[in-house]
Amino acid sequence: MSNGFPGKPKILRGAFVEYGLSFPPLIVVFQFNPVQLSRNRSLSYAAPGGTELRRLHRQEKNLGDLQKLQVATVQEQTIAFDIRLDASDALDDENTVAEQFGISPQIGTLELMVLPKEESLLGSLVNLVSGSASGFSFTKIPRPPLVLFVFGRKRVLPVNILGLNVTETAFSADLNPIQATVSVNLTVIEGRNVPYQYSRAMTEAMSALNIADVADVVVPG
Repeated sequence: MSNGFPGKPKILRGAFVEYGLSFPPLIVVFQFNPVQLSRNRSLSYAAPGGTELRRLHRQEKNLGDLQKLQVATVQEQTIAFDIRLDASDALDDENTVAEQFGISPQIGTLELMVLPKEESLLGSLVNLVSGSASGFSFTKIPRPPLVLFVFGRKRVLPVNILGLNVTETAFSADLNPIQATVSVNLTVIEGRNVPYQYSRAMTEAMSALNIADVADVVVPG
């Protein structure tokens, strides 16, 4: 449906994209970007040798020495947000898929992102054919797909989906869902992988840009 503003800037949309080549590929582009996105990273501190941390703080007068003595454990970053799905516009445009299935294709793709591909009917068929063609069979360890969370140009993060909660709120005459909210909980896969290193570099670049604002506060003009 046209929004009536042809000159309106195109808004980038977030997405989940399966990493690597597989069949069928799993891609979900968010119909609406999340209204709110929560990110969390927790840390814990300890003193060496079993010393009580508070006692260490009271004993050490030099903050530089204290920094070297404290042992910090940094937990994985978690991300949580809601995805809103609505077939209303597609139904107004007489989209055939929406008329027949509502938003079931998008929900189905999200659900497959948390299930091992070896458990899918297509995955089992591919394994059967490839095993027969090669003359031997083997058992694969079931693992869910590895997913990239794409949210703008600065965040392309490999993630594990920890939770997926689907709330269907409206249905068609034949009970296909036409509106739903999907709550997702993710942990970021950190390390030397390229997507995370790219996003980490963008974060450090944004921090560098902050220096100019800090200088204005410390040394006012």
